[in-house]
Amino acid sequence: MKKIGPHVSASGGVFNAPINAVSVGASAFALFTKNQRQWFSTPLQQTEIEKFKTEVLKSGIEARYILPHDSYLINLGSPDPEGLEKSRASFLEEMQRCEQLGLTMLNFHPGSHLKCMDRIAESINLALDKTSGVTAVIENTAGQGSNIGFAFWQIRRIIEGVNDKSRVGVCIDTCHTYTAGYDLKNEYERVWEEFDSEIGYGYLRAIHLNDSKKELATRVDRHDSIAKGFLGEGFFRKIMKDQALNDIPFILETPDESLWKEEIELLHSFE
Repeated sequence: MKKIGPHVSASGGVFNAPINAVSVGASAFALFTKNQRQWFSTPLQQTEIEKFKTEVLKSGIEARYILPHDSYLINLGSPDPEGLEKSRASFLEEMQRCEQLGLTMLNFHPGSHLKCMDRIAESINLALDKTSGVTAVIENTAGQGSNIGFAFWQIRRIIEGVNDKSRVGVCIDTCHTYTAGYDLKNEYERVWEEFDSEIGYGYLRAIHLNDSKKELATRVDRHDSIAKGFLGEGFFRKIMKDQALNDIPFILETPDESLWKEEIELLHSFE
């Protein structure tokens, strides 16, 4: 059975995230470990860390199925020296927060400037050198604006520049993949063959499981609820039966949280 859950709120303290995940029947979840609209945050208190670990233990959800997401402000490929320095410091802080909470991954968007792949890899190396036990997980993008990471070869290039390849991975967002031009709906097997050829299944750490409000190759990032968008029910039936994607977290970032419990149940019915 696949591990599925939404990106839940950590409002009031990170310890509320596992509680919120359990409330919708999740077996995996994502969260922000701090305010995603701020560069830096008040350090985690030991009491909060211990309470988070206690609630995770009570939830029965293992750390490998929890996928924290970093701040939206961070751009590890920024061409601006000041912006790059701030992004790298913020990313390191987020990696350290994951380390403190006993989490094993940090999901992030690679960057938003052309020709910045080497800079992103260098940024990852700097954070990995100062932390341990946390994998930097690159999320593919829809290719909106100047976003890097919408093509599999771009992600491969970033990984090639990372020194410790045991601590770098990939999260595939199904909406982003589709609107970037990879036809998961009609060419499901071929898309995954290309992923394996360009990047390799060995780097796959998580799936962001979302339908799309926009059509194929539109380069627009607009998530839709499960089986209500252009990817459609047939795609979700295929991915839930795909044994190659077992044992990684499937994270819902669908827009209507009132449907999360229903979506989780629907997806499990497709297995």
